[in-house]
Amino acid sequence: MITPGQTLENPVTGERFTFTDTAASTDGELLAFDLGLRVGGAVPIPHVHPIQTERFEVREGLMRFRMGLRTRLAGPGDVIEVAPGVVHSFANAGETEARVHVEVRPALRMEEMLAEVVAMADAGRMTRRGLPRNALELADLARRYDREAHAPVIGVAMQRVLLAPLVFAARHPRAGLGSALAGGILAVAAG
Repeated sequence: MITPGQTLENPVTGERFTFTDTAASTDGELLAFDLGLRVGGAVPIPHVHPIQTERFEVREGLMRFRMGLRTRLAGPGDVIEVAPGVVHSFANAGETEARVHVEVRPALRMEEMLAEVVAMADAGRMTRRGLPRNALELADLARRYDREAHAPVIGVAMQRVLLAPLVFAARHPRAGLGSALAGGILAVAAG
C-alpha cells in the first residue's frame, strides 16, 4: 500500500512520484503526488481516464501537454485540468527537470497501477517507451486498470473485447492459444 511521503521512481520514463495524498488517506476521493520528470521524460502513450479528472500544476520547468488535438506549453504557475474522457499525454519540454503537482479525482486504483508499472520497469520488463515488453502482461495490466486509464479512441468496452483472448492467455498460461481465444470470447460474453 502506498503511503503519503512515499516516493516511486520509474527509471524508464523518468517519472518520480512523491505521494502527498492517497486513496486510503482520503477515503478514495483523491490521489495527489508531486511529479518530478527528467529532461526528455514523458508519459508512455496518450491515454484516457474514463472516470477521473486529472489536474496538473506546474511548479518548475516547462511541460508540454497534449489534450485531444490541442498542444499547450505550461510553465511555473500554470494549471492544466483534463476532464474525464479526454485523450491526453504530457512530457518535459524544458532543459531542466520539471516539477508538477498532480491531483487525480477520484483516486480509484491509480496508485496501485503506478506502483505496478514502476515495479515492472525496475525489473527490466518495460520497453524504452515505458510499455510492458510482453504483450500478455500489457493486456492483463490494461484490463485490470481500465477504469483508471485506457487506450484512446476505442473505449473501455472495445478494449476489453480486443484484449480478452490475451488477458485469458496471461492468466492461464498453460491453456494454449485455442483455449485463450475461446476463453477470451467466453469472458467477453459473460460481461
